[in-house]
Amino acid sequence: MDLGVRWKPHGDGRTPAPGAVVRPDERLSWPRTVGLGAQHVVAMFGASFVAPVLMGLDPNLAIMMSGVATVVFLLATRGRVPSYLGCSLSFVGVAAVIRADGGTSATVTGAVFVVGVALFLVGLAVQRFGARIIHAAMPPIVTGAVVMLIGFNLAPVTAKTYWPQDQWTALLVMLFTGLAVVCLRGFWSRIAIFLGLVFGYGVSWAFDRIFGKIHSVDASGRLTDHWRLDLSGVAKADWIGLPDLHGPSFQWSAILVALPVVIALVAENAGHVKAVGEMTGDDLDGKLGTAISADGAASMLSTAVGGPPNTTYSENIGVMAATRVYSTAAYWAAAGFALLFGVCPKFGAVVAAIPGGVLGGITVILYGMIGLLGAQIWINAKVDLRNPLNLVPAAAGIVIGVGDVTMEFTDTFELSGIALGTLVVITGYHALRAFAPAHLKTQEPLLDEGTSSYDEPSHDSEGQRAKS
Repeated sequence: MDLGVRWKPHGDGRTPAPGAVVRPDERLSWPRTVGLGAQHVVAMFGASFVAPVLMGLDPNLAIMMSGVATVVFLLATRGRVPSYLGCSLSFVGVAAVIRADGGTSATVTGAVFVVGVALFLVGLAVQRFGARIIHAAMPPIVTGAVVMLIGFNLAPVTAKTYWPQDQWTALLVMLFTGLAVVCLRGFWSRIAIFLGLVFGYGVSWAFDRIFGKIHSVDASGRLTDHWRLDLSGVAKADWIGLPDLHGPSFQWSAILVALPVVIALVAENAGHVKAVGEMTGDDLDGKLGTAISADGAASMLSTAVGGPPNTTYSENIGVMAATRVYSTAAYWAAAGFALLFGVCPKFGAVVAAIPGGVLGGITVILYGMIGLLGAQIWINAKVDLRNPLNLVPAAAGIVIGVGDVTMEFTDTFELSGIALGTLVVITGYHALRAFAPAHLKTQEPLLDEGTSSYDEPSHDSEGQRAKS
């Protein structure tokens, strides 16, 4: 059985010829391949360790399981789809909502485990029936609205939890990160979030030395005098050791909050496979269902032991585009580095010490960027918001999601925020479409014109889906 773990040397193994690409089944020399793997780890590092911190999960375990998830993905796709799987930021808001309702880390991972199951089943359905089922059920107006409300639902977390801990550090980190994203070029711009965190560490340390302790709320919400940067846990942590593992627990209320994120993950995977296919010149349409199922299986494996869910990382697409090296051997090397980081508790202690003010400055930009990805989906698909069939369900769902509107059905069951907003967008769109006059139902391609075997116009589609 071909598992995609055999690679042909590319040229002399040193530098690709001008205009040449290193294909997924090729590799450079092993030292260069290992170096590229390290570069992939750095590229994914910022988001992949910030996300578990924001979710209240163990960053060591998150990094380690991202390596395991990447191995699962590469084996499942037989090395055809070069990709790194890291912790998904789409679940940050879900985790915040679950914890606000008294949920624990086990409750969070239990809810996300169910999302992994749902994603796995969606992948199987795509393998059986083709990508049309995705685009018929979740056209761009729906996916864009759901991604938008997931991102903007996070705004109160920044405003009420992180920013008040140290507003001036938060402001400086926000400004520095914004400048890094806009002004830096190439690889450095792709790790701007990571650079912002490093800058924030330095500012917090300097402010502690200059001004002493700060009088503000701490991470628990208590008003107290405390150091901005507390590294006491780093000194106590061991250099080598396994991260803490725990099993998931399942609560219906938490599961219902988390399930809408399936839409975002399906969209992310579809866009990723499409982008990789365009860069490598390979027809990867047949691998879309496998990629989605592999992501679901990897997320199930991670959350079963207490880790976060995973998704394909666009940061690593950027590395491939810059280097023109698409070898999956580099991703195996990256997975190996992630496993090594995962068994270093001291690394986890450094991550856990990130000051709240630093997270405040980072999340102002990061959460907004997540939400605006929804708008990018609309732009790419040329969604017409002048059409009330698109405008009404999206408008209602986004306000419900961002405003955290609650609907109480019984004394023990209610829907709010992300879950209720997503339900309104999906059911509202399809219900309105059933009754809408013919002139409001546009005909547009399912994906980009002329780039896949299932791009023919359809009466049941409202646009294309492309990942920025």
